Amino acid sequence: MASAATDSPAPPALEAIAERAGDLPRTHTLLVAVDGDTVIERGYRGHRVDATANIKSLSKTLIATLVGAAIDRGVIDSVDQPIGQLLGTRMPPDADERVAAITVGQLLSMQAGLERTSGANYGAWVASDNWVDEALSRPFVAEPGTRMLYSTGNTHVLSAILTETSGRSTLALMRAWLAGPLGIDIPPWTRDPQGIYFGGNEMGITPGALLAFGEMIRQGGRVGEQQVISQAWIETSWRTRTHSVYTGDAYGYGWFTTELAGVSAHYGRGYGGQVLFVVPERDMTVVMTSDPTPPSDGRYFARQVDIVEALIASRSGR
Repeated sequence: MASAATDSPAPPALEAIAERAGDLPRTHTLLVAVDGDTVIERGYRGHRVDATANIKSLSKTLIATLVGAAIDRGVIDSVDQPIGQLLGTRMPPDADERVAAITVGQLLSMQAGLERTSGANYGAWVASDNWVDEALSRPFVAEPGTRMLYSTGNTHVLSAILTETSGRSTLALMRAWLAGPLGIDIPPWTRDPQGIYFGGNEMGITPGALLAFGEMIRQGGRVGEQQVISQAWIETSWRTRTHSVYTGDAYGYGWFTTELAGVSAHYGRGYGGQVLFVVPERDMTVVMTSDPTPPSDGRYFARQVDIVEALIASRSGR
């Protein structure tokens, strides 16, 4: 294992877990906060915790949080609002008439019912000349509100909704509503042919900034005396609405939930091993970033979960 880029002292048990994390072949960084203090801050193979990382689909968790901020501010009425009321001229004119009735919540929980834009369909979707049109013009393969169909098109439509309803770019909203209060930076990332920031992939953020975001969520949406996101939204986003067909884990609005070492752990994840875990019962937040380039599969995530479970277990005797 390459030497750490940041030398942050930790108790022996945590040091051993940090070594295990570094032994995983894709690991770039590991950060762990306990009771608000950063107890592990490691960079591996020349990577730094203060360097921008592509968090891939983990950005869906941030987009979902931004939707919550929009609802807190009245920019969007509620998760039950139909997207036909929000997209304006961005709604494809030839879409199935049922598309307009899809709700914000169904997009958030991946229950829109439309054929996926992820997986085998992803390449053709991002090669199209209008990503919103392409996502919303796909056939229905399930009734809205039923089974989970993980699709990046859903979160990209949410980015379009945020842009349309606020009159500001998703980047501007991220900076104003999240980055500013957190004291972090969010640089520009990929946009679609219409200039809408990619909702659900390719976002760049430093691991340290991601830890700050996770800590804000763990502390009920607060940073110091400032309420960044309502606690009610966080609780709503963690409520189970469906389950992953790959892991069986519960899914809410941009967050998965599982049980590790006897407690609930809420997490977001992105391709190649980009993960954020928030564990309120152990006052813990964990960030891991990894090599985002193919190939990678779900078996690698299972090895990361073992690391996170060991970290949580280390707090069980507090």
